[in-house]
Amino acid sequence: MASEADKQAAQERVADFRAKIAALKAEIGKVVVGQTDVVDGVLAAMLAGSHALLEGVPGLGKTVLIKTLAEALALSFSRLQFTPDLMPADILGTTVVDDEARGGRSFEFRKGPIFANVVLADEINRATPKTQSALLEAMQEHRVTIAKQTYVLDEPFFVLATQNPLEMEGTYPLPEAQLDRFFVKLLVTFPAHDELHAILERTTGEAAAPVRPVLGRDDVLAMQRLVREVPVARHVQDFAIRVLEATHPTHPGAPERVRRFVRFGASPRGAQAMLLAAKIRALFEGRFAASIDDVRVAARPALRHRVLLNFEGEAEGVRTDDVLDDVLRAVPEQA
Repeated sequence: MASEADKQAAQERVADFRAKIAALKAEIGKVVVGQTDVVDGVLAAMLAGSHALLEGVPGLGKTVLIKTLAEALALSFSRLQFTPDLMPADILGTTVVDDEARGGRSFEFRKGPIFANVVLADEINRATPKTQSALLEAMQEHRVTIAKQTYVLDEPFFVLATQNPLEMEGTYPLPEAQLDRFFVKLLVTFPAHDELHAILERTTGEAAAPVRPVLGRDDVLAMQRLVREVPVARHVQDFAIRVLEATHPTHPGAPERVRRFVRFGASPRGAQAMLLAAKIRALFEGRFAASIDDVRVAARPALRHRVLLNFEGEAEGVRTDDVLDDVLRAVPEQA
């Protein structure tokens, strides 16, 4: 049992965490209107030490959100605009021949834009699969291998990628292996009527107030460590596992829509993402323990890109979120 002193220390750390997150959200709110769930999801990916994929049609503020977050963090930032002619070396870097003053030559590795703490991969699905795959090792291992030489990326490191809906021209679906590296997939929706008023007032009037850095490297790393320390009761973890299992069409607990429309269920990374996101949500709300409700909220962004529909599901226009809603209704809180 934790002592009163331990409980008090934990409460103080949670309060400090919430104060820092509130300051960060306030800076983001100077530029970004609404999109609360998307902002929370991006921050959750950062705090989990992982990556986020934002999907939405052009003009909804995906890039603006990520650039604003980068400005509010005293971290190195780089932006990659993905296009069909982008090559892996444009992301990772390349080895060049350097002519020395004495007439000799030497090989020098020049780092690409992946060598930053915050990397914006803008319109990632406009590049070819070969270029998309160049991010795989960096996203999973936080390192890059060029010509048999391995370079470790500085921490914290996270990729925030935007993509257009696959129905749009000139897009390439991300490989399943790369999708699985994203902690969450966030759907950026069209703003409400009142939010459109606020957007127009901010973007067609006087210059907006500048965004100032409110968190630095040490703050982010400390907050990431605190996330890992949040306890998860066994029954909460068991619920996350049963939700994951129910996304597989061959599992006895899978609902009818999963058995009919799903080709492959979510990977174990999906359960990891659900639990980490549940821990972060608990901290956001001032609690030092994750609950089943936290897992429920985390399930859709953590699993929607990990559940793959079969041909029938795609042909009938089935939404993965609807499948996940069936899963959450079918899985009881207690086994």
